[in-house]
Amino acid sequence: MGTGPAVGEAVGDFVLKGGVLVGESFERGEFALREQRGKPVVLAFYPGDDTSVCTKQLCSYSSGLEVFADLGALVWGISPQGVDSHEAFARKHGLRMPLLADTDRAVARSFGIAAPGIGLRRAIFLVAPDGTLHWKHVSLLGATFQSIATLSEQLNTMPR
Repeated sequence: MGTGPAVGEAVGDFVLKGGVLVGESFERGEFALREQRGKPVVLAFYPGDDTSVCTKQLCSYSSGLEVFADLGALVWGISPQGVDSHEAFARKHGLRMPLLADTDRAVARSFGIAAPGIGLRRAIFLVAPDGTLHWKHVSLLGATFQSIATLSEQLNTMPR
């Protein structure tokens, strides 16, 4: 497992296929980090669609999207499953943030969170509007996740 970007360093660009549930439609496309410059981005890496802790985490973030929007931040969920799996997961739980497919785990490796057996470690990376890493949390066991309150607190300390 690598180290990934350090706080204050530029976050490497990536493009992943994914989709977002909008109304009854699951809109698929490519999501490029560089296209989000100028606004904060919450990258929520999670091990698997429709697993217990991941479901709680993503449902929490989805139901709190207005909190993130009020802070000007986007939330992207990223895991190794494909876009079809993400669509089923989003539809089953009404998830309204983009879910991105890192099927070869290249992005997880670039962030230093690829892990044998589980694919990747549960992790949060807050990318500042200028593209630098503002804050990160990488779980050792992944049985818990960072709350909206914690993420809001960190987003509030981010330079605009």
